[in-house]
Amino acid sequence: MATTKAGYAGPLEQVSPFQYRIPKSYREDMRVDGMIFADEHLIGHIKADQGPEQVANVATLPGIQKASLAMPDIHWGYGFCIGGVAATDPEQGGVISPGGVGYDINCGVRLLRTDLEWSDVKGKIRPLVEQLFRDIPTGVGQRGVFTFTKPQLAELMEQGVSYVVNKGWGADRDVEFAEARGRLDGADPGRVSDRAIMRGADQCGTLGSGNHFLEVQVVDRILDEPAAKVMGLHEGQVTVLIHSGSRGLGYQVCDDFLGVFKDAPKKYGFTLPDRQLVCAPVRSPEGQAYLGAMRAAANYAWCNRQLLTHQARQVFAKVFEKPWEELGMDLIYDVAHNIAKFEEHDVGGGVRKQVCVHRKGATRAFPPGHPEIPELYAETGQPVIIPGSMGTASWVLAGQPGSMIHSFGSSCHGAGRMMSRTAAVRLAEGRRIDRELDAIGIIARARGHKGLAEEQPAAYKDVDLVVDVVDKADISKKVARLRPVGVIKG
Repeated sequence: MATTKAGYAGPLEQVSPFQYRIPKSYREDMRVDGMIFADEHLIGHIKADQGPEQVANVATLPGIQKASLAMPDIHWGYGFCIGGVAATDPEQGGVISPGGVGYDINCGVRLLRTDLEWSDVKGKIRPLVEQLFRDIPTGVGQRGVFTFTKPQLAELMEQGVSYVVNKGWGADRDVEFAEARGRLDGADPGRVSDRAIMRGADQCGTLGSGNHFLEVQVVDRILDEPAAKVMGLHEGQVTVLIHSGSRGLGYQVCDDFLGVFKDAPKKYGFTLPDRQLVCAPVRSPEGQAYLGAMRAAANYAWCNRQLLTHQARQVFAKVFEKPWEELGMDLIYDVAHNIAKFEEHDVGGGVRKQVCVHRKGATRAFPPGHPEIPELYAETGQPVIIPGSMGTASWVLAGQPGSMIHSFGSSCHGAGRMMSRTAAVRLAEGRRIDRELDAIGIIARARGHKGLAEEQPAAYKDVDLVVDVVDKADISKKVARLRPVGVIKG
């Protein structure tokens, strides 16, 4: 089993200024090449752990198409690297792998614009962050103000974000501007265990812990004026970024199906280089059961981010003494990071197929004119939202045609860790990360010092360098840079 203790020592051939290949000749069990998007600044960090070896491992999966891919924020993860993208063909025995989706099913981000300028907010930023921290549940085991019975949760998991919007906790635009309209078809709540449902009953509308956060930001740079105008962004404007997923419900779904899948490789006649890659054919009973449960958990996650949005809007309304609608707190877009979806793609040689695209720590980045993005973004491309670390910046990009050629319509999802949480906590010994952030104008609140230590800026790659790669590789185009001014974390 891969570990993070040693770096990658296998072959990496630079095939363009922004792509490195692991040739399938590297190992006899590889069915396709591995391909990592990176440049000379990032490749050294990427080789420091076993992430590239995991790219090679994924290249062994039955039915994999074209290449096993990794974005420039790649780092070691469970089974798949984080930043991994793989497409499998169900008609060729293609598999679905829980490790290719991740434990936090549909972990994702959404960006809200406002009509507030930094000059309006600067004098109130500290009380605003304090109120957000008081009113929005954060941290391990925190219960939310929204609770659902088992039948209500079944409806929520089947209907997705429209379920909570129809309850009055949002607006129609919140459905229109979520990836897949905040709902994956084919969700089967009956495949979600009672244990998962129990964990999710009072966690919808909670932020959670780890790298999840809610951040108040200021647009500090516009790089594509026409696209920014369509998205409603301008310099000096205040925005809100929300990063969370399916909480304990999604974690339990993943854990349950890792157990269900453990004997599937032997049953269906294939071997794997790492047991964490455990998978089953998409068309198998096990594969179909997981897909039903995964989609239900994904829909739960969209509802979670919607309820977090509702609570954030309430706080802004309270602090600025205006309804959120008058503050212009509209959703720009919501994207999933950990998900598997069926999409049509060119798998090489002009051949188009419907494939099962795993995105594990990767963001969909569909280009202008794609039928699955809102009409508003038909000429700009889908908004791609890339959070950085809480002490640096985040980016808004727009999907480009190169994503359909090179990466199954995918982009990076963040800066990418380059230090384990344990190492980050060790580095923070004797320091107060909250005070360090305060000194550079960022108000941070968390349940404890450990959470801030784990997520300190030094633990991550430089998000500006990561974004440069996907921009120059024509996967997604830079639109705006956002700097943090306040953040709450678990």
